[in-house]
Amino acid sequence: MRCCCQRFEQSNCNKNSDYSAIEAYLVYQHDEFSGKVILDKQGRPMLRESYILDTLECGNFSFATACLLANRKYGKNTQRDDIKSHQYIISFDPRDAADNGLTMEKAQALGLKFCKENFPGHPAIVCTHPDGHNHSGNIHVHIVIGSIRTREVERKPYMQKPRDWLEGMKHSSTAQTMRHLRVEVMELCEGAGLYQIDLLNGSKERVSEAKYWARRRGQQKFDRKNAALTAVGQPPKQKKFETVKVACRGEAPPFAAQTARSLKSPTGAFVASQTRTLRKQISSVLYRATSFEDFSNRLMQQHGIAVKESRGQLSYLPSGRTKFIRAKHLGDKFEKGLVLATLQENAERKRAVQPKPDRIGKLVDIQAKLKQGKGIGYERWAKKHNLKAISQTLILLQEKGLLNEDALDRRIEELQSQYDHAKEVVLDLDARMKSTRKLLEQVAAYNNTKNIAQQLKTAKRPAVFEEQHRAELTAYRAAAAYFKANDITKLPSPKKLEAEYALLASEKAKFYEQYKEAKEELLKLKTAKQNVASFFREEEPAQQER
Repeated sequence: MRCCCQRFEQSNCNKNSDYSAIEAYLVYQHDEFSGKVILDKQGRPMLRESYILDTLECGNFSFATACLLANRKYGKNTQRDDIKSHQYIISFDPRDAADNGLTMEKAQALGLKFCKENFPGHPAIVCTHPDGHNHSGNIHVHIVIGSIRTREVERKPYMQKPRDWLEGMKHSSTAQTMRHLRVEVMELCEGAGLYQIDLLNGSKERVSEAKYWARRRGQQKFDRKNAALTAVGQPPKQKKFETVKVACRGEAPPFAAQTARSLKSPTGAFVASQTRTLRKQISSVLYRATSFEDFSNRLMQQHGIAVKESRGQLSYLPSGRTKFIRAKHLGDKFEKGLVLATLQENAERKRAVQPKPDRIGKLVDIQAKLKQGKGIGYERWAKKHNLKAISQTLILLQEKGLLNEDALDRRIEELQSQYDHAKEVVLDLDARMKSTRKLLEQVAAYNNTKNIAQQLKTAKRPAVFEEQHRAELTAYRAAAAYFKANDITKLPSPKKLEAEYALLASEKAKFYEQYKEAKEELLKLKTAKQNVASFFREEEPAQQER
């Protein structure tokens, strides 16, 4: 067991007809990497240092015999591909032993109770071990059940079909069943006063079985090399194994084949350290972006990572790869639903902390509004509003030293000129940034696919090769067409393009601040000028009436 927290999982569905091998695994010591039994000096299997084992629903027979009798009685499990047994594992938090008084005996009792309530009618072995592969001290319980139910049981709410409760039927591990079992484990731990986690939502950053064992094997080899260096008096340069490769053929176990294919590098192997870096890069952008467009732009600008949405799922393409990595292989928080939720939270938080600009209200033409049918209440509000607006206007003009009409007009002309110039520069820089980013994307696509295009020239069956690499060749031809259309004969360096893009972004930010400041002050002064003109227009009729 490798986890350091409470966990429930279905370890495997076993097709092995040798039921005694299951008990042997639970009782004898096995090499954690090869799975082979460890022998003593006399060549005999070595018992585990400590374990507790009980059987259920087996009568006076052993687990293996009870399963074989059930197979013969109901005429099932006669084919090689038939599932003969199922194994489930409950792994407790290492802290439970010290903090909550968890012992092997207590864990065994919890395992027996869980098995009786959730797998009635199935021959079963319940075995508790004191520690796992990583020696973290996590007590865990193995529950192995024969696949055939030997008696009819009471129907439970999670049971969907008659096969789930009738005698002679085989156990079916459906999604609804697994959800029920996870809830049962959570309630079991809560009732026993043990630590627990949310088993229904899983881990935010997944570590597959293949990646876990690849890291363990890599670290073991690394430790051996370091030991050899230490023996000859040379200090090891590195103690922690960082780059772990799982070959797509041979080394990865069958159940990890899909993961290995989906997360392989251009050389044909998945590099775990690169995935950790990719997670960090995406996370650093995710918690700052406020929209999906902003998220996509920042990923490309800062880390050269492209992101796309297809069939409701997100995929990421780091620089140097030709195939996208699906979000589900990186973790829950990188999938579409949680990404969009995080972006929305960021946007709401930004709006909440963003101060409102100090604006000046415009004077309301009260008489015109009354002629349109506004009532006395509106007139009362409008008078208060106008009084406040003209007060704001006078304060602004006094602070700016623009009480003279000519000075006010000159200042408005200056600000208009600054505003127009800054806006023109910002639009020009924005267009250049888009062009640079487009060129950077095309250069990356061209560099990543040019080897495929060269292989096409020497392929024995060009049509078949073309069909197999249609996506890469399409990207290569699109990039070549873009270069030709823009008269680009020598490809620029990606690093130079990234530096140029960063410089343009810096310049744009500087001029955008000038543009924003000029715009805000210009709007205030134009409003102030309109308010002064409106105020004196209203004063003239009032003086004539007097």
